[in-house]
Amino acid sequence: MKRKLIAAIGVAGMMVGIVACGSESDKGGDKAGADVKELTVWLTVDAQNNWPDLVKAADAAVVKKHPGIKIKHEYYGWPDKNAKLDAVLATDKAPDVVEMGNTEMLGYMVKGAFAEVDPKQFEQSDAWLDGLKESVTYDGKTYGVPYYAGGRVGTWRKDIAAEVGVKATPKTYAELTAALDKIQKKKGAKFSAWYQPSPDWYAAMSFVYGAGGSIAKEEGGQWKANLSSPESIKGLNEYKSILDTYMHGDKTKDESDRHIVFGQGNAATIFGAAWEGGAAAAPETDKVGKLADKLETFVMPGPSGKPLPVFLGGSDLAIPVKSKAQGAAAEWINAFTGAQGQKGLLAKGNLPNNKTDLATLKNDPKTVVPATAAESNWFVPMAPGWGQVEKAQTLKTMLQEIGTGKKSVEEAAKAADEAIDKVINTK
Repeated sequence: MKRKLIAAIGVAGMMVGIVACGSESDKGGDKAGADVKELTVWLTVDAQNNWPDLVKAADAAVVKKHPGIKIKHEYYGWPDKNAKLDAVLATDKAPDVVEMGNTEMLGYMVKGAFAEVDPKQFEQSDAWLDGLKESVTYDGKTYGVPYYAGGRVGTWRKDIAAEVGVKATPKTYAELTAALDKIQKKKGAKFSAWYQPSPDWYAAMSFVYGAGGSIAKEEGGQWKANLSSPESIKGLNEYKSILDTYMHGDKTKDESDRHIVFGQGNAATIFGAAWEGGAAAAPETDKVGKLADKLETFVMPGPSGKPLPVFLGGSDLAIPVKSKAQGAAAEWINAFTGAQGQKGLLAKGNLPNNKTDLATLKNDPKTVVPATAAESNWFVPMAPGWGQVEKAQTLKTMLQEIGTGKKSVEEAAKAADEAIDKVINTK
């Protein structure tokens, strides 16, 4: 899905007194959605533009149960949503349902902005994708419901692969690197057989987690950075090997224009969000000519012999703690994200929020690659200070230093660990 998930940062001062003021359901109000006259639902424009029928279906289900209830919808773009939400959460006009990027959830949960929910009230909650389940869980409690997901896949130019005699999609890391070696040799030093921007920590951490490492680990209720562990160092070295061998673009640039570079014909392979290949082949980006016919997606194999675990982007739905209609809000969320809602989201090209539906996508040639890739996934540390780590761009700095050779892998990882440990346990 072509959008950026904005990290949950800058929320420290947004909600003075939220935790202290308690919710309506705590006071004996809307525990079961009874006597509710109005429900306000905030969603992003993705729902408004791409699946408005699913919104209407959820509305109808709630209205059927609560005749006369008025459901008001407000739609926001990703860049503006959080500023508006922060402002309204400091008042008594909070929405009852709000869509959050899954990386945005943590800062709000830490500050007590969202009401705790019972997962058992929501269909298929026992099968939620691990990465999405982590995104709505803090300190052992659940504060939201996964909505849909977006994974990461490998995409390459099958026409360029064919030029060097490679006709089969790589299934193993050895097959992949052997093909890339041939491509790099043929195309020369100004071409990137694998265009991989150094600061792209979503890709880099896939190598780290694939090697058995992690960004940080929780021990005895405290989080400690883990990038200097032998396993993490192994993954970072594997990532550096890709940068050194196949990435011949500017190693200080991030991944924001990767699809443009790919569309210009300056690379044979990328590893990124599933939408990026399609964006590269869009008329305004495609400088190759009929690029869509030349692309093939695949599950990115890892050095471990298994697919690289991928970061799962996506959206969650949460109920602000100040909502006066928490019961009805939960009912709306269940109608929207339950079994029927997931069918509708799948039909629109999304990945589901649960493993059961994900398994069905593996039976369809059109969706088997993203579905298979999403089976192995990871998520950021759900630590109180993680937002500060992202805000400081600690991982990006480490990876840029590794990619440009400013520091060795060990030196950069040690510096990153020291920076992470200073803030990761701070609310």
